Amino acid sequence: MRAAFERRLGARVVEAVTQSQGFSPGLAARLRLDDGRRVFLKAVTEEANPDTPDIHRREARILAALPATAPIARLLWSHDEMGWVALCLEDIDGRHPYEPWTDGDLDLVIDCVQKMSRDLTPSPIQVDDTLPAFFRLTLNGWRIALERGETRLDAWAERNLGRLAELEGLAPGVVAGDALVHCDIRADNLLIAGDRVYVLDWPWARIGASWIDLVAMAPSVTMQGGPQPEEFLSRLDLHDVSPDAIDAVVASLAGYFVVRALEPAPQGIPTVRAFQAAQGGVAIAWLRERTGWD
Repeated sequence: MRAAFERRLGARVVEAVTQSQGFSPGLAARLRLDDGRRVFLKAVTEEANPDTPDIHRREARILAALPATAPIARLLWSHDEMGWVALCLEDIDGRHPYEPWTDGDLDLVIDCVQKMSRDLTPSPIQVDDTLPAFFRLTLNGWRIALERGETRLDAWAERNLGRLAELEGLAPGVVAGDALVHCDIRADNLLIAGDRVYVLDWPWARIGASWIDLVAMAPSVTMQGGPQPEEFLSRLDLHDVSPDAIDAVVASLAGYFVVRALEPAPQGIPTVRAFQAAQGGVAIAWLRERTGWD
């Protein structure tokens, strides 16, 4: 496969620097070629994780279709052979946001995502998946916990599980829209180069309400040393979004993180459950603050 990649690159790889952030079970490396060019290569085999190759295929289709205005690393080519799927992208000489978050990085990221949301409304590309379906079928942790009689929740969640499932169930009705939404904005999916922000990892993009990306980012910002969720939300333009809609989305996020964190780790991704649990703790505290439930 290395030989196949070098044939596609048209040059020999003389240096590969693995990028350690993120949760891909495969290769993610910045490459330097013997002709002086640099590229970024991400690749995975179905042996590492049976689901990730299809995730890479979906991202390749989305990246290839996104307009020039999108703040992305451009897809140069993709390769699909012998159970391996690889995406070659332009190399961005940037950094992830500082941890803990700084006001400067937050301002850059918020400005970038808000402009991106405007540029991608209505969605300039065809994507079959929608946010209402995603919330109904995937971000439904409280309903799953209720149906299976989950006993590992904290006392507050256990006491309010019925109400949490009901509130979560309202989310599909409030996240509909015509924007292309990234659905996974967080620090390890962002690169900052000077005063420009690049948004990485697009396989989960869906059609829905444009305000979801930044609201859903709030727990990870707090988890990584940034402001508390309500303070973060005060920086956003949410004047057209009802508090009830935000409550339903926060309930869905909290249920997803908390309940998924109780499950065994996916093959090849051993650290993702701890990451989800940390965001779940923030989301639960945020939801308790917003609802006022005892």
